[in-house]
Amino acid sequence: MAKNEKLALQQEFPPATEQPNIYPLSWNAQTAKMEEVWDAAQRENWDPKKLPWDTLDVESYSWEEREAIAYWWTLLSVFDASAPPVFASAFIKTYEDHEEDPVRRCFFSVTRDEQNHEQMCGLAITKFLEHPDPLTYEPKTELGKRLQKNAKWLYYNGGRYWNGYKQAVPKYSLAVLFSSFLMGEIAAATIFKQMHDNSRELVFKEAFRNIGRDEGRHMAICMALMERDYPKLPQEDKAMVTKQIRAGYLFLSAVLFEPPMEFWDLPEDFIANQREGEEVARGAGFGIPSYDAKKENWKNAMLNLKGVLDRYGIPFPAIPEVGITGEEISDIDMEDIIPVF
Repeated sequence: MAKNEKLALQQEFPPATEQPNIYPLSWNAQTAKMEEVWDAAQRENWDPKKLPWDTLDVESYSWEEREAIAYWWTLLSVFDASAPPVFASAFIKTYEDHEEDPVRRCFFSVTRDEQNHEQMCGLAITKFLEHPDPLTYEPKTELGKRLQKNAKWLYYNGGRYWNGYKQAVPKYSLAVLFSSFLMGEIAAATIFKQMHDNSRELVFKEAFRNIGRDEGRHMAICMALMERDYPKLPQEDKAMVTKQIRAGYLFLSAVLFEPPMEFWDLPEDFIANQREGEEVARGAGFGIPSYDAKKENWKNAMLNLKGVLDRYGIPFPAIPEVGITGEEISDIDMEDIIPVF
């Protein structure tokens, strides 16, 4: 067809729109749970700027404590800062795949929620460091210098992940993406509950309560869609889900436990620096779980996820780091990473 040729002058009806495309639109709705989750998202939306920041006195903390607490928010930001664009991409995919109307709206709500979580990281970092980012900030203590080095390596690895993700999303079905998202949400719900219970500052307790509630809704979205789609999941997708769970463990361990050094590109003193920073933050009343608590949380999250996948005959990968046996998966690289937090 010539560039400016008008089909409407030649035929009564237009040809079908080549797919994938967001057109034609439909407002089909079959999964009632999605409408319930959307309604909850509308009711429970919150604004990080309106939290009780006036109750936080950063001057009451030493600079070492401030840098240690800001470091934890920096660590979280590696995962939460990627989440808005990750879910924005998935949101677009729901349109191109002509998903149900409430499913599209739910993915919009997740994108909005994750933007709140990222903003929370930025507000905490900015207030504690009196600087808008952790990489160009001038550390005040020796620990702060070492934690900033950690932060630089975390952001470098985050960049590797993002490049891989951009290549991965177009080639995976939404059903595979659901399993990856669910993994992050199950784990997040656990850690934010503990952070809420163990943190001293009111503003952080409220933030962790809100974030944990958001993650619970995100988990409900994934569970409802898996219940809808997984009984008819092709075998090749089941194999991909198994691989994604192993990839997700390796990726998310950096924030939920400790980064596996064979997967993450990090200096040898990274974990020692992080442990020291976490100990200082805990001593200042910031509720980071202990090493043993994080390990137990992560193991329980994996076992909960295994229970979900077992229903659909999807093999679970071996997670030897927390004592879980299963299918051995060894060929994981950054291009396989989809999970978000």
